[in-house]
Amino acid sequence: MKTSVKWIGDRTFVGETTSGHAVIFGTASGPDGSRPKLGPSPMELVLMGAGGCSAFDVVHILEKGREAIEDCEVELEADRAETDPKVFTRIHMHFVVKGRALSEAKVKRAIELSLEKYCSATAMLAKSAVVTHDFEIVDTAA
Repeated sequence: MKTSVKWIGDRTFVGETTSGHAVIFGTASGPDGSRPKLGPSPMELVLMGAGGCSAFDVVHILEKGREAIEDCEVELEADRAETDPKVFTRIHMHFVVKGRALSEAKVKRAIELSLEKYCSATAMLAKSAVVTHDFEIVDTAA
């Protein structure tokens, strides 16, 4: 895997992947943060990446299990250390899984498999943060 990051001015950067995708990010568009941000901060991207990694797993596992999943959203909330390097110290992941007559046991197991076995992003973050989760199921058949 390869990627590149290029400074494009002020405190803004563009990251590009070899798969042809790009994202603009930065902490602020001006040195003092006086202008609006043009994209997420690097740490917001890290947290978002963990949510995306796990959501991907959950959808994949439930589809393989022939569950009628229609949507999966992960809401993440995190705390960071007070001192540099200000790593994440706590991450809570709330999964909202929507579908028709989804099995609660299968949803629970899919999330556990993601967080305990498959999601490499969460595994890395768990080295410094306590990662917790919960979930809710929304039955769209009702």
